Amino acid sequence: MSELLKLNIQFFGREKNAKTEYYVGTIPENGSEEVEWLRLAKWISSVTDDTEEEVEDMAFYDGDGTPEDDVISVKKTYAFEGMYDDDIEAMKFIAGLEFETGEGRKIMFKQVRTNGDEFAGVATVKDPKVTGGEASEYAVFECSISWDRRPEKTTATP
Repeated sequence: MSELLKLNIQFFGREKNAKTEYYVGTIPENGSEEVEWLRLAKWISSVTDDTEEEVEDMAFYDGDGTPEDDVISVKKTYAFEGMYDDDIEAMKFIAGLEFETGEGRKIMFKQVRTNGDEFAGVATVKDPKVTGGEASEYAVFECSISWDRRPEKTTATP
């Protein structure tokens, strides 16, 4: 790669979405156990941020009567789409949750952003799909994963 191109990449700081990493795993039963992370990447063609925010607006006498927004809660959710492959452990793990309910849908979820920052915590898997579609197409893979609370952030060291 040319030095000029490297400079442009560093200057603009843009990265492809594919550089963001997503991992799933079982919640450790013992707090001292390490999570065995399974990367959710191969055959995933799209990840959409479907975050929901609860917002309340109010006007106060110390202003001009214009309502101001107050974010009450943030539910960070990512929707995954792609093609199902039973040989990919992360997909097989999600597929195993298809008929689970309640605590059975709880997992560990981690995102590693392009700058190296990590966000990890307990999450819920919703709407897992691992079959269906046109006869000529590959089996579908879809699910949404929402953190149950604010994930723990580990800031990358430069």
